[in-house]
Amino acid sequence: MPFFTVDGQALHYTDQGSGPAVLLAGSYLWDEAMWAPQIAALSPHYRVIALDLWGHGGSGRLPEGTASLDDIARQALALLDHLDIDRVTLVGLSVGGMWGVRLALSAPQRLNGLVLMDTYVGVEPEATRQYYFSLFKQIEESGAISEQLLDIVVPIFFRPGIDRQSPLYRDFRAKLAGYSPQRLRESIVPMGRITFGRNDLLPRLGELDAATTLVVCGDQDKPRPPSEAQEMAELIGCPCVLVPEAGHISNLENPAFVTEVLFTFLSERNR
Repeated sequence: MPFFTVDGQALHYTDQGSGPAVLLAGSYLWDEAMWAPQIAALSPHYRVIALDLWGHGGSGRLPEGTASLDDIARQALALLDHLDIDRVTLVGLSVGGMWGVRLALSAPQRLNGLVLMDTYVGVEPEATRQYYFSLFKQIEESGAISEQLLDIVVPIFFRPGIDRQSPLYRDFRAKLAGYSPQRLRESIVPMGRITFGRNDLLPRLGELDAATTLVVCGDQDKPRPPSEAQEMAELIGCPCVLVPEAGHISNLENPAFVTEVLFTFLSERNR
């Protein structure tokens, strides 16, 4: 399990394959294992790096002074420097796309391409922000994600018709239930507040390279609906692809479709 120390904490990542580099940046509350289907498919052809958010998977606690998604983007750039990767195609899902856009704007010369999946870089709608912050307060005070909260939180990530007895659903629920009070309070809750308290980057989307950007969204994504994806794609001037039969974690609900989209995009970026 490779680690890279940045801002005093150990950032865990996987690094598989060789060739043009692809950086996979995942969702809040998920670790790099969420990319398993894409890593397996892409790594015979590309060098695939996937990292864990702070407090997620094998990564250490949120570093002192990490207060914004710009900090997360800066830390990811430091990882690329550590790995001697000059240019990368960044695939960011959910919060991975939120900080991925910040990386793209701060260091455009480092990107071959940018895929924004099930994400939104405008401010969180106020009612939703307040709701999520109220959940964070409950988790912080109790030191646990209660059964009642699990019934609320877990379905958010999937299409409405998912089988709740499926391994995908049950494993995710069990992982959230297993977080320690320390990890929740030191990393998970603060990382959530950073994510849903983000500033508005919609006015800057026109600065991205439309020719090397793609927006992708599950057609049944509830927290980041297709309307948001289409809004961003129009501001960028790039295509928007909807993933059929998929919610927020579209790469796991319809992995074959998403992997094919990524293969097509990568082949065009790395000719």
